[in-house]
Amino acid sequence: MTQIDRDTDELVGEWLTIKEAAKALNVSPNRIKQLIREHRLLGVVRSGELSVPAAFLVDGDTPKGLQGTLTVLSDCGFTENEALRWMFTGDDSLPGSPIEAILANRGTEVRRRAQALLL
Repeated sequence: MTQIDRDTDELVGEWLTIKEAAKALNVSPNRIKQLIREHRLLGVVRSGELSVPAAFLVDGDTPKGLQGTLTVLSDCGFTENEALRWMFTGDDSLPGSPIEAILANRGTEVRRRAQALLL
């Protein structure tokens, strides 16, 4: 797993450890690690512990559109840090950040922008 850089850590804000994420989704910590491997979640090491952004877990699930976006970013060759920066950085064309748009059920718009990165 990738070690998070300070700027990205601050940009993301709230984090959950693997144990906290597992509790939020009512699954085992191993299942969280599997979701990270499958690009359904994105995890990084911060303060020596594997963690995921709290914004990636809503009402006991992952937000619709998150998995597809993370897959596209991975296909574009983004590292975990780069993907997190992209997801949490404001984009005037959305408006807001990609994660805010996903949480507002505008995942298709976000994936379109991510797919444009492939070109």
